[in-house]
Amino acid sequence: MRADVSAGRIELAEVHRFPNRPVRVSGTLHWDILGLYRGVLDGLRAAGPAESLGIDSWAVDYGLLDPAGRLIGNPVHYRDGRTADVTERVDPYGVTGLQFLPFNTVNQLLRERLDGAATMLMIPDLLGYWLTGAIGAERTNASTTGLYDVTRREWAWDLIAGLGLPRRIFPEISQEGASLLDDVAEEVGYATRVVKVASHDTASAVVAVPAETSRFAYISCGTWSLVGVELPAPVLTEESRLANFTNEAGVDGTTRYLRNVMGLWILQECLRVWGNPPLEPLLAEAARARTEAVVDPDDAAFLPPGDMPARIADHCARTGQRAPEGRAQVVRCILRSLALAYRRAIDDAVRLSGRPVEVVHLVGGGSLNELLCRLTADATGLPVVAGPVEAAALGNALMQARARGLVGDLAEMRDLVRRSAGVRTYEPHGGGIDHGEY
Repeated sequence: MRADVSAGRIELAEVHRFPNRPVRVSGTLHWDILGLYRGVLDGLRAAGPAESLGIDSWAVDYGLLDPAGRLIGNPVHYRDGRTADVTERVDPYGVTGLQFLPFNTVNQLLRERLDGAATMLMIPDLLGYWLTGAIGAERTNASTTGLYDVTRREWAWDLIAGLGLPRRIFPEISQEGASLLDDVAEEVGYATRVVKVASHDTASAVVAVPAETSRFAYISCGTWSLVGVELPAPVLTEESRLANFTNEAGVDGTTRYLRNVMGLWILQECLRVWGNPPLEPLLAEAARARTEAVVDPDDAAFLPPGDMPARIADHCARTGQRAPEGRAQVVRCILRSLALAYRRAIDDAVRLSGRPVEVVHLVGGGSLNELLCRLTADATGLPVVAGPVEAAALGNALMQARARGLVGDLAEMRDLVRRSAGVRTYEPHGGGIDHGEY
């Protein structure tokens, strides 16, 4: 994505799109990290010349470097089954504030052979290293590892030592907005600099939430849904741990207090199984369909790739419900289930943090799904402001713009988004969402 910033506006243009296809080798699912790097280089050449660049990506996953700085194997994909048997937390919530997920970085590292590893780099830091030769860890992504102290804002060294993980693999944590190198012309053909943006894609997306006050909840909705509120400090109570809320670092010392909810991955996999039919006619039909079936989007059965329609039917059988019949009912079941999960997450965030919420900002690809937005408004009883779609790319670009002095604090960045990106508001209906819970 190329961003152009002028007085009072920021505009995005897609200049290059490339596939992201994990590869299974000898039973292990890997990221095709070299293919992704090639796509990044091709995109930078197509976008150039650019005054700066920033990389954000998914969290949790990482690459290991040997003492010579060479990558030790392709990074393992978090949807691989190597951590499927993890059922207990190995990181203290009072230190990391992190939601328990079996594929958290800490759980992955405990299954690695680390004797030959010199450095661990999260995915955007790895791509930045290949561009610049500079090694470091950006804070928002480091905070997703389960090995970061959210109070001290540094690696949780006592925890790392207690787990027997080698201290040497954890690079120095850098602040978002730092410049890595002023010239990567050798790689992309023109002089530019890499800026350490908020490299966790959700952190970048939250930067671009067009909120006018602090009384908002956000749903960053794509393959995953990240549902929460923005706070000045983490919430590390036992109630928060039991509710499985996470405290991740945001821009300017903020905390992204949120719960991971399975997102549109379930729908995407259904479409794949059905042969990728056009989505819009299915959504129109689903808007008219009726089904009482709801599923728990976070059921472990929905995490790996596979036959999602069959898994939904199996979930309904296990929970004593009548399974949805036909594709339209399946789609409505998925979106209705997500809306109800969003409501619970927002209600819990308000209760646990004490932060009142008056509006829900739904950003990311899910903001284009009108039925999901309407169901979410009805489920929460709050207005849903949908958009911007490319929130992560906007937040990334805004951090680069701030590094150049073109924009100021979060409030100013969000004001720029409001003036630049089209949004749509969905008001809740008095009747609420269809009856039924799980």
